Amino acid sequence: MTGRRGGGYDVIVAGGGPAGAAAALALARAGRSVLLADPGGGPPPVGEALPAVARTLLRDLGAGHAVPGDGHLPCHTTLSAWGSPRLSAVDAIHDPHGHGWHLDRALFDHRLRRCAEAHGAETASGDLVRPVRRHRDGTWTVALGGRSRRRTVRCRWLVDATGRRAALATAHGARRRTLDRLVALHLVLEGSPGPDTATLVESVPDGWWYTAPLAGARRLLVRYTDADLRGARADGPDAFRARLAGTRHTAARTAAHTFPAPAVPRRAPAHTTHLDTVHGDGWIAAGDAAAAFDPLSSQGILTALYTGMRAGEAVHAHLAGDPAAMTRYTSAVDAVRTAYLRNRHTFYRCEQRWADQPFWHRRHTGPTVLR
Repeated sequence: MTGRRGGGYDVIVAGGGPAGAAAALALARAGRSVLLADPGGGPPPVGEALPAVARTLLRDLGAGHAVPGDGHLPCHTTLSAWGSPRLSAVDAIHDPHGHGWHLDRALFDHRLRRCAEAHGAETASGDLVRPVRRHRDGTWTVALGGRSRRRTVRCRWLVDATGRRAALATAHGARRRTLDRLVALHLVLEGSPGPDTATLVESVPDGWWYTAPLAGARRLLVRYTDADLRGARADGPDAFRARLAGTRHTAARTAAHTFPAPAVPRRAPAHTTHLDTVHGDGWIAAGDAAAAFDPLSSQGILTALYTGMRAGEAVHAHLAGDPAAMTRYTSAVDAVRTAYLRNRHTFYRCEQRWADQPFWHRRHTGPTVLR
């Protein structure tokens, strides 16, 4: 491991999710001294799908022996009523990588952080990262901690893995480019009626629904729509249940479950967004901080792992004197985003039953930068 300068680190990674853990893991495996600062707090991440191809990426990260591991549900089938009221199925038996997973996100993130630790990364739980000063020698003074404790350390580089906020990048000149207004209204239901490993997606006139099983005999239920459309801001329990009753397959799949009382869904951002630049003077962005995608793509965690790993590799190469490392990273993120936008347009164009409705018309006409 490279020596620390004045008790500092080569790199501090802000954010302990998949992107941050992947970046820290890549850096630690390359011999860099790295601190992974996980602020915690906020609502816990809800279950999320991880496609089978992630096996290859986790192996490349050196985490395939431990992650995902036990405690997650397999995803053998994806069901969809999209472009037609009929239900179609894609079975994992046809995937050369095998089945995917319905993740216990807290467990998944925890195991990734432990893998980073096993390769020499330090972790700090409950610590926010606040850059204080950029010095002439290229190092940072960074404040770490929360309300009750605070300390300062030095580092040579920062990785912004703070999610959609992109707190470090936007504080140092990067700007968000937002392409839609998608939001998620989600609930966790209890009382699974029996074994179920399928994901279900169903389109409706003002968006689409998603439901999938979670560990502990629970079920995730999500309604996706645009933030400016009716019912997106204050969908109370009665309105949410009434909208669910208007679905064909989602309502049937959730009928035997117990709804929380009151059944008021949480609201979370789900829009497509990216930074106008993914690196700057002494920092690099990864995961949702660099580019966040529509959940229809099922690429959220996969992209976080990939960009986290590539960001870690880019920082290591840059610190070793490679002048093209950051340019290569930008090209890699751009390529992922371009492929995503192409696929997003293709998938949404497959649904033509409500082409005159605002939600679908916006997606059929192609993305427009909102801000």
